[in-house]
Amino acid sequence: MRIIFMGTPDFAVPALEALVAAGHSVVAAYTQPPRPGGRRGKELTPTPVHRKAEELGIEVRHPASLKGAEEQAAFAALDADIAVVAAYGLILPQAVLDAPGHGCLNLHGSILPRWRGAAPIQRAILAGDPETGVGIMRMEAGLDTGPVLLEGRTPIDRKTAGELTTELAQIGADLIVRVLADLSAYPEIPQPEDGVTYARKIDKAETRIDFAQDAGQVERQIRAFASAPGAWFEFDGERCKVLVAEPAEGSATPGTVLDNQLTIACAGGAIRPTLVQRAGRPAMATADLLRGWAITAGTKLA
Repeated sequence: MRIIFMGTPDFAVPALEALVAAGHSVVAAYTQPPRPGGRRGKELTPTPVHRKAEELGIEVRHPASLKGAEEQAAFAALDADIAVVAAYGLILPQAVLDAPGHGCLNLHGSILPRWRGAAPIQRAILAGDPETGVGIMRMEAGLDTGPVLLEGRTPIDRKTAGELTTELAQIGADLIVRVLADLSAYPEIPQPEDGVTYARKIDKAETRIDFAQDAGQVERQIRAFASAPGAWFEFDGERCKVLVAEPAEGSATPGTVLDNQLTIACAGGAIRPTLVQRAGRPAMATADLLRGWAITAGTKLA
């Protein structure tokens, strides 16, 4: 098939690779424009999809918007059989949805209709869902409202958002190849009207660890934001990210350090960080952190 691929982050890369490996002709890759990044925060950094598409010899397009008639005409001129979308980051106007012969299919990282929207993986972890998944969905004007052709599921267990993203990206890549091998074999099933929830975009304020929650919720907060942007607490005027933590015994005023292992009291129970990261430094074991940064028992963390 002649495919237009539309995606931006690492989550989308396995699907692009899988489509090429399956023998499809990816005629263009649409992605977000390069953003300032690098060590100085000034160099324009291409997205993961941009880099992979160039590596594969695929034309890359990164318009700031698809609302203009000129961009829509350029999209339609590609004469694609179908568009495959994975975390692209722009709303597709109806003219774009209608342009490919078989429309647009989206890889969405949840079990629809639960967690429609921008941050389904993080919201599933925060909510304590026992499982999540990825679905191949027909795109339409509504926010992730279209019918689902094929779905894969996986238990969440104690996986981080980073780990789940990697796993779901691969599941989604396998599913889209299966669907495009024979579209007629996968009837479109409308989403049920019950059970709709929305995964709103992550706000920076949510990443600050709230020790006034019970330990289970704090541990989910840490997993939901690992490895990026990272859940954090503040000590001595400096932020410290907690990338991995485990439930622990103990009680005190929430936020109080209970021992010399950085066990921290929550509203119910406690957590013990095991992998942490100071600003501007690599991730390290908590024991290594404490050797150079004394956070003693009785300290109250904010």
